[in-house]
Amino acid sequence: MLRKFYKMHGIGNDYVYFDCMKEPLENPEKLAVRLSDRHFSIGGDGIILLCPSDKADCRMRMFNADGSEGKMCGNGIRCVGKLARDLGYVSGDSCDIETLSGIKKLTFSFGADGKVASAKVDMGAAILGGSDIPSTLDGDRIVAHPLQVGGKKYEITLVSMGNPHCVTFSEDPDELDIEKVGPLFENNALFPDRINTEFVKVIAKNELKMRVWERGSGETWACGTGACAVAVAAVLNGYADKDVPITVHLRGGDLIITYTDGGVFMEGGATLAFTGEVEI
Repeated sequence: MLRKFYKMHGIGNDYVYFDCMKEPLENPEKLAVRLSDRHFSIGGDGIILLCPSDKADCRMRMFNADGSEGKMCGNGIRCVGKLARDLGYVSGDSCDIETLSGIKKLTFSFGADGKVASAKVDMGAAILGGSDIPSTLDGDRIVAHPLQVGGKKYEITLVSMGNPHCVTFSEDPDELDIEKVGPLFENNALFPDRINTEFVKVIAKNELKMRVWERGSGETWACGTGACAVAVAAVLNGYADKDVPITVHLRGGDLIITYTDGGVFMEGGATLAFTGEVEI
């Protein structure tokens, strides 16, 4: 059976999207593994489904390239909002999307063609408790905690934005052998559910550069929840200010993050690359 797909990305964090508002998709876990292969299939960081919801305008389900289901994807949810708006499932300049991390509110900005070009997302409150990440570390906040990985000393700050993140500030991340060190963080015994890891350089006050190793997908060109976690960690470590937009440079482009007492807000692009049909 042929099924239409939408190849979309948020600053290079690319997924294969399916409209499941009227027709469900069977075995998305296996399909994510097959379709994510960049040599023998469509290629992407996983697949994301636009689904109906009885709590919000629509619901997002996302599956990593290894088939594991993720709770939230910041870049993905902007594309889900764009897809729902462009297909006519929602109208106006905002929508609510249900995720495994709760309901997220999006506000759209439009391009010259009248279609969604970018979105601002209320990502909710940052989770900082060690056991809530989850990790085996205790405490209300885990900030600049020393950790030795692969024979090297790091200082880690833990933040969950629905997905767990380990942030470390160090040298230029472009010089990092992320294929080697990323899995060592991801599978460290401190993190019972594995961990996403961000390697960050402070460019200036409220300006950061990062690379990300995502659990289940490896290095991706961008990670929305990761950029939010990096901004929160930067504030906690004194590298950035609260209530002020923080520019985070990722391999695929920039995200603007604002960390406030009312929550974390993320703004960035949402792009349709191409559409097609694939045999299911």
